[in-house]
Amino acid sequence: MTRPMLAHRRLALYLDLIRWKMPEGWYLLMWPGLSALWLAAGGFPGWRLMFVFAFGAFLMHAAGCCVNDVTDFKFDRHVKRTVGRVVASGSISRKEALLAGAAIALTAFALALTLGQHAVMWSLACLGITLFYPFTKRFFALPQMVLGMAYSGAIIMAFAAVRDHVPPIAWLLWLGNIFWVMAFDTEYAMQDIQDDLKIGMKTTAITLGNNLIAGIIGFYIAYIAIWTLALSLCGIHPIFYIAPVLALIQTWWFWTQFRTRDEAKCFNAFLKNHWMGATFFFGIVAALLVA
Repeated sequence: MTRPMLAHRRLALYLDLIRWKMPEGWYLLMWPGLSALWLAAGGFPGWRLMFVFAFGAFLMHAAGCCVNDVTDFKFDRHVKRTVGRVVASGSISRKEALLAGAAIALTAFALALTLGQHAVMWSLACLGITLFYPFTKRFFALPQMVLGMAYSGAIIMAFAAVRDHVPPIAWLLWLGNIFWVMAFDTEYAMQDIQDDLKIGMKTTAITLGNNLIAGIIGFYIAYIAIWTLALSLCGIHPIFYIAPVLALIQTWWFWTQFRTRDEAKCFNAFLKNHWMGATFFFGIVAALLVA
């Protein structure tokens, strides 16, 4: 095999490591941050900030994938869905994956340095939670809650970057977003319930047990209600309220998927969740543009 072919194959492995072919994970991280950015700025925040938060979301998701695969590689070898991951299969060593994750995280941190001291402080806190999350699946009954804290960190960073402080409304949005993450990542975890039970992995899908379907619906309702309340407290233009109505319709559709407990349908619901984040983002943008 020629050197260019080897290089291309190696690149493909690293792209698999960061889930390049599944950008939905990046979108799920990006929409809340962009929504908070527009709210904090009271309108269009400028292309520089939009780029920093969108690209930063991509980088943090990629770095998180690297860390997750390194910490879980022994478990991944015993789960049908993850046995082929590049670290679990040995295609990329743990050291290589860690170095890749570190390089990506440093790039993300370099972006954060352009946001001001207050935002940098919160970016470090978000990084710490991201690194801690994979370990919570070993002992904490609701690890998706910790993932939600990590995924919602961009909301706090956005207000810190634009206003140089974090107002109460930002924390309300942060709290609401945690419930959304718990909803879609519990759907994701439903694919692995039997394997996770065998290897002793903790997930919210296992913890909810017979209340699993109702629990996920509850998470969605909490997210929609808290974000709607937060935006109403901001005095948002009424056109925004189209977004939570559409989000409720999406919740119904997600329910038609995960209520069957079919693995493929649960995964499909997870993949489509980023449209709910986009719905709130465009609702906020529309409301601020017409105000």
